[in-house]
Amino acid sequence: MNNLSPHLENKLNQLEQWFSKRKGSIVAFSGGIDSTLVLFLARKFQGKENAIGVISNSESLKSKDFEFAKDFCNDFDINLEVIKTLELKDERYNLNPENRCYFCKEHLFHDLQSIKDKFTEFDVLSGTNYDDLGDYRPGLQAAAKYKVLSPMVDCNLIKGELREIAKHFGLPNWDKPASPCLSSRIPYNHKITKEKLQQIEDAENILNDYGFKDVRVRHYGVFGQIEVKKDELEKLLLVEDEVVRKIRNVGFDELKIDREGLVSGKLNRVLKINKENKK
Repeated sequence: MNNLSPHLENKLNQLEQWFSKRKGSIVAFSGGIDSTLVLFLARKFQGKENAIGVISNSESLKSKDFEFAKDFCNDFDINLEVIKTLELKDERYNLNPENRCYFCKEHLFHDLQSIKDKFTEFDVLSGTNYDDLGDYRPGLQAAAKYKVLSPMVDCNLIKGELREIAKHFGLPNWDKPASPCLSSRIPYNHKITKEKLQQIEDAENILNDYGFKDVRVRHYGVFGQIEVKKDELEKLLLVEDEVVRKIRNVGFDELKIDREGLVSGKLNRVLKINKENKK
């Protein structure tokens, strides 16, 4: 367990006070570092019976992340509930509008109410951190609609700080790259299907097998676009033919390597262009 700086010790004390004022927590858990830390702290500060993780085993969640979530709760003695959200059957979601994330979170927080009904005094929590407030995240509107609380926002924790606190407690994914939902790899207004999501997951698993940890495979329908970190492009180009052949086998007819390198949220650039064009 590494020592925290006085600044982060103060942040952790704030979080402890935040949790201690509340009866219990139902944490919307994805297996990502943000919600992992929220769930861990709920368990630590409120006790096992008052901290419940809830994960949706939907098609847009990577199988690896679902398995990690189950293992984490088992290893840290945390109660976990598994639900199944059906956002893919909702045209408001699968037609992939610009506010797709809103409908995803609306399904999640609505379906979480079945757990909330059993623990009426518990608050529903998300892993949203203070950095997220500066990004385009329609899901935050759904969270507000269902009165979902965000301890990391309330205590002003940014991503780097929560990673350091997670490292302090020895959480296994403290340095894990961000893993947004698979639907985020599909450009807006391109329909989301179960087949596309599976192709994306299989393709990214292939890249992971070659040692690339932080990756995206964007699905443009007629072709796929591979993104790895800029400083790993040279390494990818050395095995390009082999990697492309394997990824084609999971359902992509054509593949391109993005020479710009991985940029999180790259598909949101079109939103800025559309906004500029409307002026």
